[in-house]
Amino acid sequence: MSEPVVAQKARYPFEVEAGKNCFWCVCGKSANQLFCDGGHNGTDFAPVKYTAEKEGKAFLCGCKASSKSPL
Repeated sequence: MSEPVVAQKARYPFEVEAGKNCFWCVCGKSANQLFCDGGHNGTDFAPVKYTAEKEGKAFLCGCKASSKSPL
């Protein structure tokens, strides 16, 4: 399996709505970080579905190496 590209070494903060889904970029190749834009096509990677449990701010991994992906 290929190694992901480190998009940034810090977390990405963003506002979430309870119950809303998004797809977190695992490969680091998305031009729309932190969300998947299909940049993983042709690789071993697949985006991770994230569903917010509550309203507020969430922090998703930018380095792509979190053991608790995508948080």
